[in-house]
Formats: sequence, structure tokens, C-alpha cells
Amino acid sequence: MTREIVGAAVPRSRGIVGHLVLGLLGLAAIVPVYWLYATSLRAPEDVHSLSPFPWPLSGASYAEAWGAVDMPRLLLNTTVMAVMIALGQLLTGLLAGYAFAAWRFRFQNVLYLLFVATWLVPFQVTMVPNYVLLNQLGTLNSVAGVVIPNLCSALAVIMLRAHVRSVPFELLEAARMDGRNAWSTLWTVVVPNLAPALAALGVLLFVNAWNEYFWPALVLQRTNAVLQLGLRSFMGTEGNDWGPMMATAGMACLPVLLLYLVLQRRIVDGFVRSGLK
Repeated sequence: MTREIVGAAVPRSRGIVGHLVLGLLGLAAIVPVYWLYATSLRAPEDVHSLSPFPWPLSGASYAEAWGAVDMPRLLLNTTVMAVMIALGQLLTGLLAGYAFAAWRFRFQNVLYLLFVATWLVPFQVTMVPNYVLLNQLGTLNSVAGVVIPNLCSALAVIMLRAHVRSVPFELLEAARMDGRNAWSTLWTVVVPNLAPALAALGVLLFVNAWNEYFWPALVLQRTNAVLQLGLRSFMGTEGNDWGPMMATAGMACLPVLLLYLVLQRRIVDGFVRSGLK
């Protein structure tokens, strides 16, 4: 009896320790975000204060940021850029993942490995050829120039191939026997079963595109057309204007946080089902 009690107490204690560790890691992740908003809500004369609680609260930094940059235009451009990149990567990843998982053709494994290998190529290797191509196309200094080279993602192909392979093969065979072609099978059978995975991956791709800085900075040299480049307006040789900068960064974080709150259930389902066959 005593051994049974001790045996039950050990997993319980491990669970408590695990939750404590996760809680500490979560707190460590939240602190920078909290400090960002705390700094943005301080009065201009208290921006450099180390107090963890901003008081008195002030919206002066947000008013200054809103007046210094065209915030509605930056939000619209950044949203359009991130949505187009995420949708393009989801579509190409879904089509390629479906082809690699549901079909058999010559050199399939070789082609897939070559596709995966592109994920290992540093961005700096393709940066110059992409820039030259965009210059020839006349799409420099435009949002389209940021979007076009990012319409395909090896990460999306890898993840969606794994998820398509988790769809029961019997469902695909039943659809084919029912007279549906490959295109109809994809959208009526495969996609409904991948809804949580598509939502989770879509949020991940959207966040990656939303936070992108280097490539937009290279393509949009003559204009601060997206939020991440708008932050440069508050950086100068004499120092940074931290209040408006933190306010702009805080407003840039809000759409991502709202997107996660809306799709939270599907995101969790996508990660949970990713390990189920």
C-alpha cells in the first residue's frame, strides 16, 4: 500500500515541477512584451525609468507615433503583405505536399529532398539574384516586390506533406472510386481534414511575414511602406525616441495577438493532431 502511494506521488510531483518550469518560461516570454507596453504608456519624461509599473499612464507616445508616421497606411500595407505571403505559401505548400504525399512518380524522393534542401540555403545566397530579378521586373520599392520571392516556403511543403500523409489512404481511394479527380479530392476530402493544421501553419507563416525586416528594408529602400520600416523614423544619430518607437511596436503586435486569440483553438488542435496518425 505504501509503495502504491509513493508511486502515485512521484508522477504528481513531476507534474508540479513541470508546470512550475513552464510557468517560469511563460513569464520570461511575457516580460519583454509587458516592458514594451509599459514603456509606451509612460510619460515622455519617464521613458527611461526602470520602474516596473508605468505611472501616471500617458498616451503621449502613441499620439506622437500616430502623428510622425502614416499608421493606417503602414498597417494596411503590412497586412496586405503578410496575408499575401501567408496565402501564397499555404497554397503552394498544400499543392506540393499533396503531390508528394498522395501520388507516386519517378524521382519523387529525390525531388522532395532537393526541395527540402532549399530550406538549408541561406537567404544571403538568393538575395542578390532575387533583387536583380525584381529590378528587371520593375517591382522594386513596392509591396509586390516583397511578396513575389516569398510565395513559396519549404517549411510549408514539409509540414503539409506530413499532414497529408496522416489522412487515411482509404478516404482518398474512396474519393477516386466515387469518380472524383485529384483536384476535387484535394479540396473536398484532404483540405477539410487539414483545417486545424492549415490554421496553425497559416498563423505561423503570417507572423513570420509580419515580422520580416531585412528583405523589405532591401526592396523598399526609398519608402517606409511597412510597419517594421516605420520604426526607423524614430531612430537617429543622436539617439532613439524610445516612447514613440515602443508605441509603434506595440501597435504592430496587436494584429498578431488578435489573430492568435481568434484562431487559438484551431492552432492548438493543429499541433495536437500533428502527432496522430
